[in-house]
Amino acid sequence: MDLEPEIYSTSITAKLAGLLARDTLNISEKKGHNIPYYNEEIQDFERRARPVNYREEFETSGFNVCFYDAGHIPGSSSVYLEKDKQSLFYTGDINTIQTELLNGADTDYPRSDILLTESTYFGKDHTPRALLERRFIESIKETVENGGKAIIPAFSIGRTQEIMLILKKHGLHAYVDGMGTDVFSIMKRAPEYIRDIDRLNGVFTSSNIIETEQRKDLIKEPCIIVTSAGMLNGGPVLYYLSEIYDDAKSKIHLTGYQAEGTNGRTAVESGYIEDRNRIFHLKCRLELYDFSAHCGDTQLKELVKQFCDNGTETVFPVHGDNTQGFAEWITEEIGVESKAPINGENIYI
Repeated sequence: MDLEPEIYSTSITAKLAGLLARDTLNISEKKGHNIPYYNEEIQDFERRARPVNYREEFETSGFNVCFYDAGHIPGSSSVYLEKDKQSLFYTGDINTIQTELLNGADTDYPRSDILLTESTYFGKDHTPRALLERRFIESIKETVENGGKAIIPAFSIGRTQEIMLILKKHGLHAYVDGMGTDVFSIMKRAPEYIRDIDRLNGVFTSSNIIETEQRKDLIKEPCIIVTSAGMLNGGPVLYYLSEIYDDAKSKIHLTGYQAEGTNGRTAVESGYIEDRNRIFHLKCRLELYDFSAHCGDTQLKELVKQFCDNGTETVFPVHGDNTQGFAEWITEEIGVESKAPINGENIYI
């Protein structure tokens, strides 16, 4: 067994992976969970990770490889593989739409025999971004003008920074708390992965980054706070919710998908959250905004059509609730062989 695997990623991906790994380790230790790895192993990963730029070809294990910007989060990559005159393109999580933070995926794709594509939002288009932003901003303004606190839970990587940019664009002053500020510190040292690093620098200032000791005083007055975690399962957001859960003037503005089994999903479906064996029945209002970092149905179908028009012969949809439905659509509408793999299935190509 090879105990020293080769590790390739964009430079920012390796740094973000290290940050998340340490956060996971810290949470496991605090909650008394099984320790999944040790800090020495994280350091070993960081030591061996080899940074690769987008469109920089390299060779590993007999494959020719090239990364393409996936537009999902800063540093996210789609992967092109070629060996023995056969090629495969794996989208990974991908978003072809420009956002305030990112330019969207690099859609000048290479010709590929096989396409392995995510299918998260097959059958569902996202609300147009301009309309989504307008509804989001109007709701936040209404909350604060009515004397409430607008709490905006957001994923630390990508979502926190995008939401801060949106709020600033609309003239709203927001505070930011949690790991999103650590992620910003990594982003500002890798400006090539950000659409406009100067704008991003302008929304993270010493006057709006919250220190732990400031939380108690800040939440006493109407305010806007962007904080982790995005699904309400940990982080500073739980403190803020414990302070505003019974305030009908305040509001929780969820900004992304809420997975089954999370506090966020429970809050949306049942109106309560749980923290350290305490149940909080929410009297504050709650709204969900789909600031997704994935292609919607229209963009997914356009992506597959583009590949097939360029010679792709086989498509494998993965990472979705209806991969089989997407495979059937591809075969029926495009006329290209498509198969949705199931967990544990071996496919020989």
